[in-house]
Amino acid sequence: MELEQQFLSLLGIVEGLQRRVYQLEEENRLLTRGQKQILEWAEQKQQDNIYFQENAVYELWDRIQHPMDGFFPKIARGEQAIDEIVAHGKSLARFGDGEFAAIAGRIRHRFQTEVEEELSHRLKEVLQSEDSNLLIGIADNYGSLEKYNEQSRREIRCYLNPQVRKEHLELLHPEKTYYDAYVTRPYVMFRDNQTDAPKKRFAYLKKIWDGRDCIFVEGCCTGLGVGNDLFDNAKSIQRILGPAENAFSRYQEILDCCMAQEKGTLFLLALGAAATVLASDLCKAGYQAVDVGHVDLEYEWFLRGEGCRTPIDGKYNNELGEEQVLMPIQDEAYLRQVIADFS
Repeated sequence: MELEQQFLSLLGIVEGLQRRVYQLEEENRLLTRGQKQILEWAEQKQQDNIYFQENAVYELWDRIQHPMDGFFPKIARGEQAIDEIVAHGKSLARFGDGEFAAIAGRIRHRFQTEVEEELSHRLKEVLQSEDSNLLIGIADNYGSLEKYNEQSRREIRCYLNPQVRKEHLELLHPEKTYYDAYVTRPYVMFRDNQTDAPKKRFAYLKKIWDGRDCIFVEGCCTGLGVGNDLFDNAKSIQRILGPAENAFSRYQEILDCCMAQEKGTLFLLALGAAATVLASDLCKAGYQAVDVGHVDLEYEWFLRGEGCRTPIDGKYNNELGEEQVLMPIQDEAYLRQVIADFS
């Protein structure tokens, strides 16, 4: 009996030691994971500092207007673009990082996963257009970034490195007035996105389609205005659908369909880089066309009020890293509005 008690006692000690070993192993795993996260954070901060160092000279230069080689593009405020669109019937073609990448023969976003020489040529042609009825929008990224939030400033500095900046300036003209391409992105990037400022910007933006007969030319998974009231002040809405990605592959069919519509129609375009070219071609043909890009997603994020990009059920977003499983839009009002589908 005494030996049995000693054995049970030893067994208890062994089990206790095993539990302690397990606890120590678990603590070690947590410490290792924590150490890895700290190292990743430190590496990210180090990279952020490199981006800041590369871009800081331009931000400071913009503030003190100190003469240096190069130039700052002249970029009028987004509200000025809206005034031109509403009062004078101007059209708007917008250039973001994806369009500049396409001109350079690179791929940056999923909306354009193939390098197309013709698209690159056409984008460059539009960017350097002298058509007085066509406003050219570029992002207001070249100098001070103080109006943007920390995340946006970090992303801009990461993207607009000296080589990319040089590529942009070689394509832009120092005497031309451009317009802020972020006119259709009034919310998520701005440091005031937790105030009532975005609400005012959206209200001003909605003047573009107020009381107008509109045709949306959009990707098949975009769903402009579906599930929200962004376009409720439009007189009427019809839709021409294109592919969610690489829409330029169906460009001629989409353009021909647009050219068969009434001249008084306002075209609102959300079709990736193809929209930039389409805005120009429609403008030259006597139509009014405005490239609105991600405006619907911006409005959805604004309604949620979280101050960041989040997935929106049923709506395609080329900027999110994760894969999206999207089903065809089944909204009855949306389906009635579709007059052509080239997806």
